[in-house]
Amino acid sequence: ERSRDSVDSLRIQREPQNKVTVVLGAQWGDEGKGKVVDLLAMDADIVCRCQGGNNAGHTVVVDSVEYDFHLLPSGVLNKKAISFIGNGVVIHLPGLFEEAEKNSQKGLQGWEERLKISDRAHIVFNFHQAVDGIQEQLRQQQAGKNLGTTKKGIGPAYSSKAARNGLRVCDLVSDFSVFEEKFRVLAGHFQTTYPNLNIDIDAELEQLKVISVLGYAERLRPLVTDGVYFMHKALNGPSKKILVEGANAALLDIDFGTYPFVTSSNCTVGGVCTGLGVPPSHVGRVYGVVKAYTTRVGVGAFPTEQDNDTGDLLQSRGREFGVTTGRRRRCGWLDLVLVRYAHMVNGFSAIALTKLDILDTLPEIKIGIAYTADGKPLPSFPANMDVLTKVQVTYETFPGWCCSTEGVRSFDELPSQAQAYISFIENFLEVPVKWVGVGKSRESMIKLF
Repeated sequence: ERSRDSVDSLRIQREPQNKVTVVLGAQWGDEGKGKVVDLLAMDADIVCRCQGGNNAGHTVVVDSVEYDFHLLPSGVLNKKAISFIGNGVVIHLPGLFEEAEKNSQKGLQGWEERLKISDRAHIVFNFHQAVDGIQEQLRQQQAGKNLGTTKKGIGPAYSSKAARNGLRVCDLVSDFSVFEEKFRVLAGHFQTTYPNLNIDIDAELEQLKVISVLGYAERLRPLVTDGVYFMHKALNGPSKKILVEGANAALLDIDFGTYPFVTSSNCTVGGVCTGLGVPPSHVGRVYGVVKAYTTRVGVGAFPTEQDNDTGDLLQSRGREFGVTTGRRRRCGWLDLVLVRYAHMVNGFSAIALTKLDILDTLPEIKIGIAYTADGKPLPSFPANMDVLTKVQVTYETFPGWCCSTEGVRSFDELPSQAQAYISFIENFLEVPVKWVGVGKSRESMIKLF
C-alpha cells in the first residue's frame, strides 16, 4: 500500500518540467516563420514539425546562403538540435530526400544524424499527387474555379488518413509484404474513383522496396522513432528547449481558415497537441508571425488586397513568390481584423512583425481595422466566404517614413512613423510585438524585449 505522504505528493499540482515554444503563421502563410524559427532554433535542443507536408515552404538565409525547407524543420540547420517530424505531418518520401539533397549541396551537413520521424506519420504517395491535380481540374470544369492547391497530394493524403485506409511510416518499415498488399488496395481505391488516373503500382513499390539499399524504406528506417515516447521523454526529462514550427498559417487551418480555400490540417495551436502527442499543459509561449502587410497565394477572399500600383510595389519589393510553387503572391494592406481573429484561436504570447522594410518607400500606409457588410459592422471575422468577399474594410491611415530601415538594429533607431505603426498594432491586438524584421537574415530581427 502507498503511504499517506506518497498519495498526498501526487495530489500536489506541479508545473510541467518542459514546455514547448510554438511559432505559428497568423495570416495566410508566407509571413517569414522560417526566419523566426531560425532565430529561436539557435539555442534549441529539439525543433519539431507538427502538421502539413511539402506544400509548406520556409526560407532561411544563413551567411548569404538561402535554404528552402518544405518537410525538414528549418531548425535542422542547428547542428546541436534534434529535428523531429511528428505524426501530424504527411510525408512524401521522394520529396523529403530530394529536399535534403538540395540543401546538402548548399552546405547542410549531418542532417541524417539529427532527424527523427514519427512512426505514426502518414505517407503521401505519387498517386496522391496525381489525384490532387485531377481534383483541381474537375473543380475548374464543374464550378469554374479551383482551390489553388500546390498539387503536392496533401489533401488526398489527409483524406486517406481520415478514411482509415492510409499508410503510415510504421507500415513501410515493418513487413513489406503486408505493406504491399495495403498499398495495392489503396491505389485501387483511387483508380476506381478516378478512371483516368494512371498509376504505375509496381514502379512505385519498387521505389519503396526494402531489398534495395537505395529504397526509401531502408533510407527511412534509421530515422524512424516512436514519436509519442520521444516527445514524452523530451517533455519530462532533463531541462530542454523545445521549439515547434508551424507550417501554413491560421487562415489556412482546415477548421478556422477561409474554408474551402484552406489546407487539410490544423495549423493553429491545437495541431501542436494532436500532431506531436503533446499534452496541452506542456504548451508554453505561442508566437504569432505577422507580415507588416498581407499576402495570399492562390484563390480565395482577400479583403485588403490592393490590385493596383501599391500591390505591385509590395509584390516587387517583397519578392513575393511562393517558396513551394513559385506562384506570384497577391498583396495588400495589413488586416488586423484577420490577425485579431488568429489571436482569438491561438492566444499569442507575442508577435513577430516581419518585412517592415518593404514599406520603406510608401508615403502613406494603411491598416484594416474593421469590416462592414450591407452597411452593418461585423463583430468578428466571418465564417461564410460569400460574406467575406463582399465586406467593406475600414482603414486607419499612417504617414510613411520614406527612408531605409534595413540597417536598423534597435527599436529606438526606427523612424518615429515606423514606431507609431508598430505601437498601433500592439494596442489594437493587445499583444506585444517581440521582434521586428527589417531584412532577410536572422540578424535583421530587432528584439524589442
